[in-house]
Amino acid sequence: MMSSVTALLEQALPVLIFLVSITVVAEIAELAGVFALAGHWAARAAGGRTVLLWLLVVVLATGCTIVLSLDTTAVLLTPVVIAVARRTGVDPVPLAMTTLWLANTASLLLPVSNLSNLLALHHFSQFGGHRSYLSVAWRPALAAIVVTVLLLALLHHRRLRGRYSPAPEEPCADRPLRAMVAVVCVLLGPVFVVGVMPAVAATGAALLLLALLAVRDRQALRRIRVPWRMVLAIAALFAVVRWLGGLFLDRWLAAAVGSGNGVLDHLRIAGIGGGGANLINNLPAYLALEPAAADSPERLLALLVGVNVGPLVVLWASLATLLWRDRCVRLGVRIPLTTLAWQGALLAGLAVPVAALVI
Repeated sequence: MMSSVTALLEQALPVLIFLVSITVVAEIAELAGVFALAGHWAARAAGGRTVLLWLLVVVLATGCTIVLSLDTTAVLLTPVVIAVARRTGVDPVPLAMTTLWLANTASLLLPVSNLSNLLALHHFSQFGGHRSYLSVAWRPALAAIVVTVLLLALLHHRRLRGRYSPAPEEPCADRPLRAMVAVVCVLLGPVFVVGVMPAVAATGAALLLLALLAVRDRQALRRIRVPWRMVLAIAALFAVVRWLGGLFLDRWLAAAVGSGNGVLDHLRIAGIGGGGANLINNLPAYLALEPAAADSPERLLALLVGVNVGPLVVLWASLATLLWRDRCVRLGVRIPLTTLAWQGALLAGLAVPVAALVI
């Protein structure tokens, strides 16, 4: 009993520490105006061409998801791209859909891109750690991103035509602070890639930015919101799923997933993972299926393809989707649930098998 609790803590604690730390980094980046500046630069760099603005939003959403996690893209980048669309007269729907889809499908490349990846990193340590993860993740990650971008272009090509007039940059109260925060955010990417423990790197960045903010604008510290309820809910979820696994769930799911390591086996694991994510949410789906897929890096990556790229059909399949929907509704951008469902099913039906095939 004690050993199982210790194992759970060893896997879950770094994930929860990372979640808190990267949230602080993202919150300070928003307060400093980093995301707003990125949106303004994208609008200016596109030269008034809507399709180029969309392509730059693709780059922003992909980079933000990979380095700062999918929830950051859903919560902080989505309002920025909607605001840019409003200020330039561009239809906000294609840009909002871009942040939603890439928040999910671009979350495979680095362990920090998704909480499920961080959970899997605990098992990748026996196969070579970060290097092993990157060696099997880069192909399916690239495939998922490419399929997503192509389908977005196909579905929204009419809305992406035309030109706009770039709006002036919004004033920034503290440009030096914004520059320093931007540098820290940019440097996090290489730090994560070289294999520094995500919890350590994110915590160091959060502490540095908190110190900078305390010097530059101490009052702004009160505006930082840390998702403590989410942390507690995830911790409880870990415990419940592990408890159910010990009772009967592990045996049932092991039989369903199988034990092979071929292409069809990867498709099977990814399909079950994606189906489970849309049924009960991607995080508990991953936790439930992990014991049945953790015997090889390829099988584990196939599961991540399913639970990261697949949860696009229903709102509750991914926390990022729920957060994205809330931001869109608050800003007056309403996309019918039926549209989200059929387009999400189309993307999942294309991206999941393509990504699983190239593992």
